Amino acid sequence: MILGVDVGTSVTKASLLGRDGTATVTHGVRSTLRRLPGGRVEQDLDEVLETVLSVVRSVAAEADEPIEALAITGQGDGLWLRDREGHQVGPAISWLDARASGVLDRWHETGVLRRVHELTGAGMFPGSAGPLLAHLAEHDPERLERAEVAGYCVDAIIQRLTGEITVDASDASLPFLDVPTRTYSAEALAACGLESHRRLLAEPAPPGKLFALDGSMARQLGLPSGLPVSAGPFDLPACALGAGIDEVGDGTLVIGTTLGCQVLRDEVGLVPGAEIAGMWLATPRADRFLRVMPAMVGTANLDWVLAMVGADVGELETLLGNSEPGAGGVSALSFLSSSGERAPFVEPRARGQFTGLSLETRPADLVRAMCEAVAYAARHNLEAAGLTGRVSACGGGAQSAAWSQIFADVLGRPLHVPYEQCVGGRGAAMTAWDSLGEPVDRVQWAADRHVVEPHPRAVEFYERGYRDYLAAIDRARPGWQAAAKGRQATPKEAGE
Repeated sequence: MILGVDVGTSVTKASLLGRDGTATVTHGVRSTLRRLPGGRVEQDLDEVLETVLSVVRSVAAEADEPIEALAITGQGDGLWLRDREGHQVGPAISWLDARASGVLDRWHETGVLRRVHELTGAGMFPGSAGPLLAHLAEHDPERLERAEVAGYCVDAIIQRLTGEITVDASDASLPFLDVPTRTYSAEALAACGLESHRRLLAEPAPPGKLFALDGSMARQLGLPSGLPVSAGPFDLPACALGAGIDEVGDGTLVIGTTLGCQVLRDEVGLVPGAEIAGMWLATPRADRFLRVMPAMVGTANLDWVLAMVGADVGELETLLGNSEPGAGGVSALSFLSSSGERAPFVEPRARGQFTGLSLETRPADLVRAMCEAVAYAARHNLEAAGLTGRVSACGGGAQSAAWSQIFADVLGRPLHVPYEQCVGGRGAAMTAWDSLGEPVDRVQWAADRHVVEPHPRAVEFYERGYRDYLAAIDRARPGWQAAAKGRQATPKEAGE
């Protein structure tokens, strides 16, 4: 058995996983996400670590077979500054943070974003490490001077569990890593003016690397000292693996707080002049890469619209059933995040909207319009990532039969949904077994799913709706860009 841990943005889950991919024991604990003025979103590393210790202890206490390894995955991006002992140097900055939006604006105007994208394929956004490092270098340089390492959630937990300073190549991929060679790009660091902070970047661990659980931590957890610990990949690629993505061209939707859209590729393709968005991620296999479009829309949008109509998630199936495709003429753009959008385009000032409202509009129509908008965003991102094969879906949103049907209809493809929903933990456990030299049967894991088939008439309807959605984004973008410059869009920019 492997104990898989997924350190999410708001919930940490641990599962005891067998070689068939089945979770026999699962425990979860919520953690605190602090939203502060100025678009700041932070977490406390000690509190997050305690959630990990809590769920691991609970699961380990119920294990009736020996635990072969501890496999850690979790949220990516953001900036988790630590000292040599692994203690935080200031609160961890979440990937949801917007404080570096001004840095993105300057880098867009000066060509830095374009240059880094050409070098590494990384489309930076406010909550990515590059802009956050630049923001701190300008506004809080002393904090960087006190830090030993600028990393991410997974490697912060690994450092506290094992004492090792490391980083998984998937986490390191954005924005400074040359992904095929797994080495940092000096040119990308220089373009961002951050070459003097290269010392903060840990070297990516080689594929198959295992660490050893520290003795004091082992005693706290009730696990053997020296137990193998696997670090990563972070949650998006871990979910891709756990959902059964295996063939080049296959895609995965992680319908969580945000929408992780990713496609497996056998080479990194840097396209000059392409939209500056998305990322290329290293995977546990040196010859496979993920093209990822991590949109800022997702179940947070669902929570918001349900709150607006005075409903809860238990009413979702009924609400979607009470509104036909097209939501009674209501359509939406789903860009509700305070840091805008990061895929398949980067617009820190992107904002959501409803159109087509009337006195006849019902709460169910608003909910369906938002769910359709998120599904349109999924198609937009998967197409940008190069989807040609099967699509798997996981995350909280995939648990809704009605919403899954909307995704299948909008994509015009069957949606493969794993029965087992600790998908990130499964992907981390799969990686750990590979590292132990005992790979699992991937065909068996991939078969453990149900398939949502698209409805032909709905597919035809949503094909038109998707074109309207793309046109609505084209109309809205000049206004967002003008807002970034502190002015109104001109009639020509607004398409009038």
